Amino acid sequence: MASGISDLIASFINEMLREADGTAELQRSELANRFNCVPSQINYVISTRFSPERGYIVESRRGGGGYIRITRVKADPKRLIMHTVNSVGDSIDLNTAAALVSNMLGSNAIDSSAARLIMAAIGNNALRPVESGSRNAVRASILKHMLINIV
Repeated sequence: MASGISDLIASFINEMLREADGTAELQRSELANRFNCVPSQINYVISTRFSPERGYIVESRRGGGGYIRITRVKADPKRLIMHTVNSVGDSIDLNTAAALVSNMLGSNAIDSSAARLIMAAIGNNALRPVESGSRNAVRASILKHMLINIV
């Protein structure tokens, strides 16, 4: 049930972002009332679905006049890819890598074919022969090299 509410909240926020050309100001309490949930559910959705890894900047101010401002980052495709390469570091888990690939796909920095190839190359099935303690380091290396070759 919580996932259903989370999906509804995320869809609502995404629609607000589309209508407002990429930036939306929200009131946590108003959203909680609208969806009949606790404010922490709103926090959960924002932190998991609108994170920097997914291409968003989230600013918040607490208190009576408090708000949450969510901005969809727009970047040149090559610049976004290189920013992603530089942000990966020496190790990356599959969920974070998938979020980065999804962000690049959603921003049209890569196409769906490239996204599928990248996910196949960095997925757990492809990395099965690699010792489990080294998989995240190998995954980071593969992801960075694939992205550099796209640019």
